[in-house]
This record gives sequence, structure tokens and C-alpha cells, in this order.
Amino acid sequence: MATSAPGVNGSQDLQDHIPDRGLANLSLSSKTIHADDFLNKGQDVAPPLHVSTTYRYNRDPDKLKTWKELDPDTPFEGHIYSRHTAPNTTRFEAILSDILKGPAITYASGLSAFHALLIYLNPKRISIGDGYHGCHGVIDIHQKLTGLKKLDLDCLAEELQPGDIIHVETPLNPVGTAYNLAAFAAKAHSRGAFLTVDATFGPPPLQDPFLWGADVVMHSGTKYIGGHSDMLCGILAVNPERKGWYEGMARERLHLGNVMGNMEGWLGVRSLRTLEVRVERQSSNTTNLVAWLDATLHSEKESSSEDSKAIQKVLEKIEHASLQKDDIDDGWLLKQMPNGFGPVFSITMKDERFARRFPGKLDLFHHATSLGGVESLIEWRTMTDSSVDTRLLRVSVGIEGWEDLRDDLLQGFKALAAEVNGA
Repeated sequence: MATSAPGVNGSQDLQDHIPDRGLANLSLSSKTIHADDFLNKGQDVAPPLHVSTTYRYNRDPDKLKTWKELDPDTPFEGHIYSRHTAPNTTRFEAILSDILKGPAITYASGLSAFHALLIYLNPKRISIGDGYHGCHGVIDIHQKLTGLKKLDLDCLAEELQPGDIIHVETPLNPVGTAYNLAAFAAKAHSRGAFLTVDATFGPPPLQDPFLWGADVVMHSGTKYIGGHSDMLCGILAVNPERKGWYEGMARERLHLGNVMGNMEGWLGVRSLRTLEVRVERQSSNTTNLVAWLDATLHSEKESSSEDSKAIQKVLEKIEHASLQKDDIDDGWLLKQMPNGFGPVFSITMKDERFARRFPGKLDLFHHATSLGGVESLIEWRTMTDSSVDTRLLRVSVGIEGWEDLRDDLLQGFKALAAEVNGA
């Protein structure tokens, strides 16, 4: 199995560092609860929080090992300094490496992980489409530092050269639609380029980008990995076939200093324990809500109910991977996301004024940015991203009963439509 970080001087596969403990055939939830059992040192069932930044060396001078002498085959025997490794982040990375199916390294935020990825691969060109505006901000910084050139996501393969990157975010922020990873992998690898995937909107158990050719998978662990809107986290997981990449990233993180804090590592372990049950509930809630809303929006106006008429009066469009009928019929989408299409969707209102006012009509949806927590959120997306349609609202679905969420949306639409009628 894959586990967490060896010493920065290590070069062997992570799978070689820890003996097989019979986890390979366990379910995702069993892995999130037991993949770090080998790190249990005391009698605590819940891992303790370690806040120290530095750790005592062995009192026996004959057992002292300098940094260069650290054995990459025994990475968990002790810690030196928390900018390198620490007990809570080590446990967190051990679980992540197992469930993401590639050695994983954590960072202080999703953007710091993306920054570290670009530093390590140092591409001359990056092919990227729409998506999280923060990643484009990081690219802007690299353009200033290295001259990194940005290409369209649908650029010709001939525009790519060895060492370049195609960076695909799927499902896509803020709309929740999906891209065909196998197609982008084939395109990248045909030119000696690499495919990096931001899978934040499609965490386990929804998709495994390594199955479709990804070289590195990125997550903003702030979102579904964290799941409780109380921690910042970034994650890079490396395809096990990319020998040495993980060790190189770990070595560079030591000097970049963009390491997670002890508290965040502890919260991350806490969160992973319930990852599968949370994401499955959020995804099924979303599929139900999107299906209901889409059917209501497109019902025949002649036979529409008053509820349908209220929604049709103010709502223009819904976007979500579950509505990509052609891609579902083609087959690739169901193969890539066999367990659900993601817990985020978007709605576009008929007027910017409607988008501004709609969140204030809701009771169960908090009007706030971010996503992935157990609570449902809605955001007038232009509040934090000036690049999107000012009529667009991003919806992050929580674990509440989906019927309750449906009823809240419906009363919000009806209240907005009544307000429009009375204007």
C-alpha cells in the first residue's frame, strides 16, 4: 500500500517503506479509518493533537543520525522539525496516500499546492481552461518569474512540447461540469507533456484520475477532504509510475515552507474518517436536486404548476455533470465518475438582480464562498470571482435531507418571483 512521506533523501517507492498490512482489499471507509493504524503509539483511539514544532533527538549519542543519514526505509521512527514532518500531518498523508492511490504530500492551502506543482515541474507552457480563478492568479505569478506561457485547454497537441502541462479541473469550478480525462492524457503524453488534474470537486469515491492517465492529482483539501469548513489544506498525489517525483516535491517543500500546521493535520485525520459517507450523501443529494430543478424548469408551460411558473420566471439555466447527456450516452462520463457526479452545481438567473437577491431568500443555504462542508452553501459567484457571469450562483450541497433543501430552494424561488411580480 502507499503510505506517507519518507525522509527527503529517500528515493524508493512509498510502497516499499511499509509492509503490506492487508489494506488493499478494504473499502474506502475502512481505509480512511485504519490506514494510519500502524502509527498508533499510545492507547488513544482518537489520535492526539501534537503542537510541538521541534522534537528531541535520541539521548544515546551512538544512535544519533544526521539528516543525511536518515534511512528512507524507516521514515516513521521519529520527527525532527515540523516544517519537515510532524505526527499529525504524517498520519494525514498516510491515509491520503492510500485512498488517492499515489504518494501524497500536503501543503498549507490548495493554491500553495498548485504553486509547488508548477515549481517542481517548471513547464514552459501550461494548457488550461476555465476553472478556479486562484490557479490563474498563481500562473500569472509564474509568468512574471519564468515566462510561463498559457495555452487554451483545447489547444492543438502540436502546440505542446516535452515537459509542458495540461491542467484539467474536473468537475469544473464553479459550474460542476466534467471533462474527459483519458482524452487529455492521450493528448499530453503524445507530446511528452504531463496531465495534472484538479480533482477537488470529485474526491474519492467519485473518481480516480490516475485510472485515466493523470500524472499528478491535486486537491484543495479545504473542501471535501476537510469537509467541515474549518481547515485550509492543499494536496498533491503523484502517479506511482513517476519515479522520484514525490521525493523531489517533499525536498522542495522543506525549503518552500508551505507546510500544513499541526492543528490542520489533526483536523484532516478527523475529517477523512467520514469522507466516503459525506461525499456519497452530498453527491446523491445533488443529483436529486438537479434532476428536480431541471425537470421543473423545462416542464411544459401550458401544464406548469404555480411552483414551476415561479422557477421559470427567474431561472435561466442549470449546469451539472449529471446533465451532460451526450457524454453519459458516449460512456466515458459514467466510467470516469461511476459513483456520482459531484456535489456542486450552478444556476444562472435571468437577471443579475435576481442572482443578487436570491441567496437572501433561503434559510438552509448559507450565503458564503467555498464549498465541500457538511452544510449547504450558495454563492453569488461574482462576489469573489469577477470573471464569471454576474447572473451565476454556485451551489454546494451538504448532507441535509435533500427534500428539505428542495423545499428551501422552492420557497426562495417563489418569494423572488412574487417580489418580481410586485415590482
